[in-house]
Amino acid sequence: MQASTIAADLIPSINPATGEVSGGRERTDPSHLLRGVAQARVAQARWAQTPISERAEKLKRLRNSILGAHNILADLIVEESGKPRVEALFADVFVALDTAEYFYKNAETLLRPQSVPHHSLAAKAKTGWLTYEPLGVIGIISSWNYPLAIPVGQIIPALVAGNAVICKTSELTPHCGAWIEKLFSFPAFPAGLVTIIQGGADVGQALIDAAPDKIIFTGSVETGRRVAETCGKRLIPTTMELGGKDAMIVLADADLDVAASGAVWGSFTNCGQVCLSVERIFVEQSVSEKFAELCVEKTKKLRLGPGSDPATDVGPLIRPQHVERMTTLIDDAVALGAKVLCGGKPRPDLGPNFFEPTVIVDVDSASRLFREETFGPILAIHRRVDDAEEAVTRANRSPFALSASVWTRDAARGKAIAAKLRAGAVMINDAISYFAIAEAPHGGCGLSGWGRTHGKAGLMEMVQTKYIDVDRMPRREKPWWFRYGKDVDKAADAFLQFEYAAKLKTRLSNARAALKTLFRDHGL
Repeated sequence: MQASTIAADLIPSINPATGEVSGGRERTDPSHLLRGVAQARVAQARWAQTPISERAEKLKRLRNSILGAHNILADLIVEESGKPRVEALFADVFVALDTAEYFYKNAETLLRPQSVPHHSLAAKAKTGWLTYEPLGVIGIISSWNYPLAIPVGQIIPALVAGNAVICKTSELTPHCGAWIEKLFSFPAFPAGLVTIIQGGADVGQALIDAAPDKIIFTGSVETGRRVAETCGKRLIPTTMELGGKDAMIVLADADLDVAASGAVWGSFTNCGQVCLSVERIFVEQSVSEKFAELCVEKTKKLRLGPGSDPATDVGPLIRPQHVERMTTLIDDAVALGAKVLCGGKPRPDLGPNFFEPTVIVDVDSASRLFREETFGPILAIHRRVDDAEEAVTRANRSPFALSASVWTRDAARGKAIAAKLRAGAVMINDAISYFAIAEAPHGGCGLSGWGRTHGKAGLMEMVQTKYIDVDRMPRREKPWWFRYGKDVDKAADAFLQFEYAAKLKTRLSNARAALKTLFRDHGL
């Protein structure tokens, strides 16, 4: 079936391995979003009154629903994103399951009111604590590359925090979006609490125009800028995950065989269509040639094919324009002196979206391949790095700062280098997989965006933190209240000396005068 045969009001589901269309899903009418947000607010008001323990119990049932449907979900993910089925299970289904598990078990503790001890003498007569209240309605605009893990991983903490969610799943994975809607109906979440909307940029724009209480966006820098600008005009807070250009630093003492395997997987998993993909590799000069040889040897063993084939290691890119872009990036790098050691070509004999896993070395930092997010199956090794210090300097020059990795046998040295890297996360002797650790926050800075998803930090993005203060001397006027005068001025000065002077003698000499601020007659 061709996309042109699908009705105009349907979003076609296109298999990237074959280019074939398997039906479609109804587009959301943008004009319905105002009403949708209003309905979500009604559902959220009731949901916010539900005890956290009951919200968490729903997540346990959601986890069971995901597990019960995991084979159906994996097949849909393969069909719409093209990734090998193993990756659909590990990187999408597992992450969704584990996110539900983590928040089911930990939400009550994470959202429990927290005491705030007061260090200042002026505040010792007060008791303070923090509470965490839902924001209201959260709009999520998600991506296609992890069509289950990313949206579900954001919906879950939003719900357990007491919010309602309207989520626009990607128009490239409409069947996956429809199944997410089913998943949240199985545990009987209240009607209107989770709404999945389908469509392109016009639907995303309509969601923002409907003024939810927050927008969580995952996507490209270009689109993210537009989303941030639109939200900024409306003072809608955002969490933005805009992609990465992750650096991998290989030290001379690293296990090169393991590091090369990590580089190959980190560059080619999901055909390189990963925000955390390894896209810039810096290898200490003394081992760079051997490392490149190992990467080539391992890459040549990879099997390129449809994700539905159990033997496939690397699947297709999502659309033909992505194939064209890989060729453009490689040609630009070669023009600046880079050398392709293997791969580097489209494979139309396999399907419209296949591109060979590519190892390219001597890549200049001025090339587009090192400046722009690649989002494709290219393992790129920098031209020359003399030592670890130079590697860190070059890695930090990128405007992206999502994650990075350091490869060494010396854990202490790895941690020291990790501390110098500008990134939201750094892995030592591994890459990417922290995304599947439910407790680990995910996010970056610079062109990689702001805010965090996952873990406690991600949960805190879903709440309004409120400070509550109770005075334990309610029948006494406060020292800093009206009226003022010279005596009060002197007492205030004495209090500052008593509280903060470096010398004990000075502090003690001001103690009596400082105490006068507590017991003075205000004259009102």
